[in-house]
Amino acid sequence: MKKIVLLIALFITFWGANAQILDPVKWKTTVEKKSETEFVLVFDATIEREWHMFSQFTPDGASLPTVFQFKNAKGNYSLVGKTSESPYKKVYSDVFEVDEYLFENKAQFRQTIKLTNPKATSAKVYVEYQVCKEACIQQDKTFDLKLPITAITNESTLTTTEIAAKDTSDFTVIPLITEENKPVVSNTNAVTKLESKQEVSKSLWTIFFLAFFSGFAALLTPCVFPMIPMTVSFFTKQSKTKAAGIRNAIFYGISIILIYVILGSLVTAIFGADALNALSTNVWFNIIFFLLLVFFATSFLGAFEIMLPNSWANKVDKQADRGGVIGILFMALALAIVSFSCTGPIVGTLLVEAASKGGIAPIVGMLGFSLALALPFMLFAMFPGWLNSLPKSGGWLNTVKVVLGFLELALAFKFLSNADLVLQTHLLEREVFLAIWIAVFGALALYLLGKITLPHDSPSSFISVGRLLFGLLVLSFTIYLIPGLWGAPLKLISGFPPPLTYSESPNGIISSGSASANTTVYPDGAKSGPHGIIAFTDYEKGMAYAKAQNKPVLLDFTGHACVNCRKMEDYVWSKPEILSILKNELVLISLYVDDKRELPANEQYVSKETGKEIKTIGNKWSDFQITHYKANAQPYYIVLDTKANKLNEPVGYTPDSNEYQSWLTSGIAKFK
Repeated sequence: MKKIVLLIALFITFWGANAQILDPVKWKTTVEKKSETEFVLVFDATIEREWHMFSQFTPDGASLPTVFQFKNAKGNYSLVGKTSESPYKKVYSDVFEVDEYLFENKAQFRQTIKLTNPKATSAKVYVEYQVCKEACIQQDKTFDLKLPITAITNESTLTTTEIAAKDTSDFTVIPLITEENKPVVSNTNAVTKLESKQEVSKSLWTIFFLAFFSGFAALLTPCVFPMIPMTVSFFTKQSKTKAAGIRNAIFYGISIILIYVILGSLVTAIFGADALNALSTNVWFNIIFFLLLVFFATSFLGAFEIMLPNSWANKVDKQADRGGVIGILFMALALAIVSFSCTGPIVGTLLVEAASKGGIAPIVGMLGFSLALALPFMLFAMFPGWLNSLPKSGGWLNTVKVVLGFLELALAFKFLSNADLVLQTHLLEREVFLAIWIAVFGALALYLLGKITLPHDSPSSFISVGRLLFGLLVLSFTIYLIPGLWGAPLKLISGFPPPLTYSESPNGIISSGSASANTTVYPDGAKSGPHGIIAFTDYEKGMAYAKAQNKPVLLDFTGHACVNCRKMEDYVWSKPEILSILKNELVLISLYVDDKRELPANEQYVSKETGKEIKTIGNKWSDFQITHYKANAQPYYIVLDTKANKLNEPVGYTPDSNEYQSWLTSGIAKFK
């Protein structure tokens, strides 16, 4: 009897330990044959209730996106476009201070491939993703999809799973596998789709209004503003009647809109609706965008002029002299070419910003920009008397151009910050970013207050009241930024600078002890962790240090992109009574399971537990957690003695600080 009880107890213990290995996402794959050489690979993910996984396009510097890698594509098949996905939800993360794009309940991904090797029989696809609830899990799967020989000709013969795979136009009804094998209407997904559409609509409206106001800004530059009276005068003189003049002016405005909308359409058509979004989250393209915006900014500040070839303008002018509808169309084109030195940087910046939204955002952006640019030409042609109320051209136009240059320069560093966050180089941490913005906006304030002059400024013995007030506003904003260097949250610019966790002193210089912060000598393998705690990122070195100090270990399985890990550090570890324990009574070893740095070739291996290739530091610590503790979620905390024995049962996300403190002290008490 005792033996039976003992066996049952061992079984329960073993089952309880293994139950910690979570797998909240179940995958089904389908292959659709479009032709003899083209196939669509479909990946359907069913996500457990209350869990969520992330879009391929979720912004950098937050949770990890879903990534698809086609392992045997080379020599066998090519990818046709990017991997598309079903609608996602946009949810603001107050931890990472960005909007995150996520899936709940269901997600579907589709990738079209074209065979280059007629003998290819399968597609091997590696998928890496993060899934979160109270804990976050870094997951990866490898699929071997067999390519069918015969084409699908009758859709009614498909299985339930295949019908779900083909239904991408409407993600409201998603067939589930039941005993009767019948489709089930999912109201949750209907809500998800509706919310996703609403978010996309809001995003496009944001782009439209941003572009619209940018169009008005372009209108107030030296290249465009002086052309308003010249153009209106042309229409009033050339038109035989007032009605004809108004009609021609309206067509002129519509021509301006068409030119810029066609430009947005070309960008979308060349790169693809989804490809633009993918590019915007790529490290190298973020760096290219940064360099491009710095180039535009220096042009606006007066270092040089961005000019299209004069021959283009001359040829277009000749066509404009023909008159009639064709002549008006070429007049609009001439405006776009002649004003390019002022509008080009703004248009370029808008296209970059629209790229981050994907879809038809570049078209919507160009529609908003061109509408603002065209409206004044049409209105003043209809009501020529209004021209008398226009301010005269002068030095203020160059001031507008310079202000735009400063704004573009500040925006440029947002793209460089994105690249730095992805690479985790810590070259552009929050303090450095804010220091740059303080310098940029401080210089802009001095410029507006007349303390700095630039190459194309007109000499003036005074500044206008409007310029003074605007200068004071910019100066106030600059002063507002300064406390951010010491840890202030700066909610007005939330989402622009790197998050508070990505800084030299994540908890503020004062709270982390500025007097001693720079003189602390850390043990080998350790660094300054949250709240100034000495944290080891190498298990062996941390254990050796704990043995030398005769202290218990807090083993912390965490991740750079783990939301609840950051919440524990921000709201639980920061409590004085807990912080004192972590600093004085324990040795902290933090192992990051999403560290993408590659292991040296001689340290890479295949896991005996999971059979997966272990290539990165994150893979190593994730495999370590699974192998030794039969768990794969983060955060995951274990109190160990100096021989790596558990002193109490591990815990995960524990937002109750009293409960977490009791758990820590119970482990320490057993050690003593």
